[in-house]
Amino acid sequence: MKLTPEESQSKSITLGAAAALMILAGYPGEIVLDADQASTRWMFWGAAMLPFSYIVYTLLVGLSGATNAEEDAEIRGKIKQAQVLTVISWCTYPVVYIFPMMGITGSNVVVAIQIGYSVSDIISKCAVGLLITDITVSKSRKM
Repeated sequence: MKLTPEESQSKSITLGAAAALMILAGYPGEIVLDADQASTRWMFWGAAMLPFSYIVYTLLVGLSGATNAEEDAEIRGKIKQAQVLTVISWCTYPVVYIFPMMGITGSNVVVAIQIGYSVSDIISKCAVGLLITDITVSKSRKM
């Protein structure tokens, strides 16, 4: 991506703050697993979705100018893939969060949540990490 150092710092601060706010807003609901308290969990989920939506929007739309400014078409395509794959992995989190509100209970909900978060982690850390490594290697070779 073609961001100036100032743009990079600004995006890092705003996206970092949004991520922190998302975690702070959603985490209290994460410990509510009882079906009779689903409305409380929905409230925290909704609050966390506000900064989450901002982050997803920024990744897909807000950074498109910087992504499109990449001169090399191959690298630009890989950056877009990394952005989309990151959003896909991030979108698994709100789905996993609502498992207890979908009627899954007891130890089954704990297992379902752990499996869901593990799948998300594999996508976000392995797949996106490998793609970022590929982008870095490709850019290094072209220098």
